[in-house]
Amino acid sequence: MTARMGTARLGPAERTAALTQMGAQELDVVVIGGGVVGAGVALDAATRGLSVGLLEARDFASGTSSRSSKLIHGGLRYLEQLNFDLVREALRERALLLQRIAPHLVRPVPFLLPLTHVGWERPYVGAGLVMYDSLGFSFGSTRGVPGHRHLSRSRALRIAPSLRRTAFSGAVQYWDAQVDDARYVMTMLRTASSYGAHVASRAQVVGFLREGERVTGVRVRDLEAGTTMDVRARQVVNATGVWTDDIQELVGGRGQIHVRASKGIHLVVPRDRIHSLTGIILRTEKSVLFVIPWGRHWIIGTTDTRWDLNRAHPAASRSDIDYVLEHVNEVLSVPLTRDDVEGVYAGLRPLLSGESEETSKLSREHMVAHPVPGLVMVAGGKYTTYRVMAQDAVDAVAHGLDQRVPPSCTDRIPLAGAEGYQALWNSRQRLAQSSGLHVARIEHLLQRYGSMIDEVLALIEADPSLALPLTGADDYLRAEIVYAATHEGARHLNDVLARRTHISIETFHRGLGVVEEAAGLLAGPLEWDDDQVKREVEYYTKRVEAERLSQEQDTDQEADAIRLGAPDVVPVASPENT
Repeated sequence: MTARMGTARLGPAERTAALTQMGAQELDVVVIGGGVVGAGVALDAATRGLSVGLLEARDFASGTSSRSSKLIHGGLRYLEQLNFDLVREALRERALLLQRIAPHLVRPVPFLLPLTHVGWERPYVGAGLVMYDSLGFSFGSTRGVPGHRHLSRSRALRIAPSLRRTAFSGAVQYWDAQVDDARYVMTMLRTASSYGAHVASRAQVVGFLREGERVTGVRVRDLEAGTTMDVRARQVVNATGVWTDDIQELVGGRGQIHVRASKGIHLVVPRDRIHSLTGIILRTEKSVLFVIPWGRHWIIGTTDTRWDLNRAHPAASRSDIDYVLEHVNEVLSVPLTRDDVEGVYAGLRPLLSGESEETSKLSREHMVAHPVPGLVMVAGGKYTTYRVMAQDAVDAVAHGLDQRVPPSCTDRIPLAGAEGYQALWNSRQRLAQSSGLHVARIEHLLQRYGSMIDEVLALIEADPSLALPLTGADDYLRAEIVYAATHEGARHLNDVLARRTHISIETFHRGLGVVEEAAGLLAGPLEWDDDQVKREVEYYTKRVEAERLSQEQDTDQEADAIRLGAPDVVPVASPENT
């Protein structure tokens, strides 16, 4: 029997139960990869009535899906490339996420596009944004965001005083949306679990089960327990993003999909370093650069360069950081320096490989393939269109099953925490009074947990000390650290500081100021002894030190070599050693 919607937990006991269930039965489908696409596939398949397992070698969303620009957008530059179908599809998904699927996690955000050429640029950009807004109305859906507006230089400076007056002649403001990318994935996995999916992290696929040519399941290494098990499934979906080719090598044979990794880095700076009521978008010679409001911070990025080194921990070099600072400073009246940078993160885009040598020109569309019987591969695409990718992948799974499978319904399935969110938001003053928390804390919790806020408040009611903010990262309550372990699948300190929260990039100390307190809070629910607490703190500290040092190196190769000097607390297994 599945759990009531919104109550599915991903704690330690649920992980053990999920692995036990996966090993005890033949599933309809097993999904490899716990990023946004894999989570989307698991939810799509579970809501079609299929039995589902999902396996992730590291932490959920630990790759690309926690290192994005954290935007849900149609992609203005794809419009410029005349890729109207991709833009229309992405804008339709944006409206669904904003209004129906995850209103607690996805919210509108304005962007100002400064104009630098007099005459032709304003009508050119304006025509593009008219089309952008119009495509947002496709399929009879509403945009969910306001339309664009033209601004004089004086009006633009009123809403973005930090812009340098001589750097632009006027501006256009338009709207897109933003999301906490890692939290969205984790919430989607909880939703899939509530519909019956079995979900486990730190469970690495190290081989495939075969009957002749057909794939009939996977061999799994439980990296926490050090044991190996077989999971049988009628269909297997490879949704591993930049690791797609590695999984193809495991199964053997020539791959039908080839993925190239493109590195994008982002800087995080305090909100007071740039005075603006709106986000900013800038054109560069290769791509676009966003200045994105993010709570008490700005996220600035991104780059777009080929990456052929370690994919688990892509490193940002000094050259990357200087590139972003140089371009954003072209329009700021008070330039940013490296001393202003609180956090840095690097992620890899999984781009479908083509003829172009420049990753900025590779396709952002996705592809689904059936390379061998029993195996479906899905790759490419972009975060915003994950649901369409998942639907196409499960359609391919349905084709391979000898049964009638209902069509996708995920366009009508709210994520856990969405139901009742608006009513609770309207009642946030009353919630503040009843809980004893400030209304600003209630707003923070509602925008992270939606209607699941009652689960966090229940922890505080049982232990009032959890209502206190973390010392050194006071945006987050102590209860949120405990909740990450009991409900959200966090297994290690880095999972909590880098993904369940974003303390690792939102503080100048990169999380080092809270490691002892956070590890102590996690010790109880994760049953750590003193040695494990010490080990977790040591590994996290080494990770931060390696990242900081890597960001002082001039080249990707030098940065990568130093970043790899900090080992993972749970190393990923080599297939030949299992």
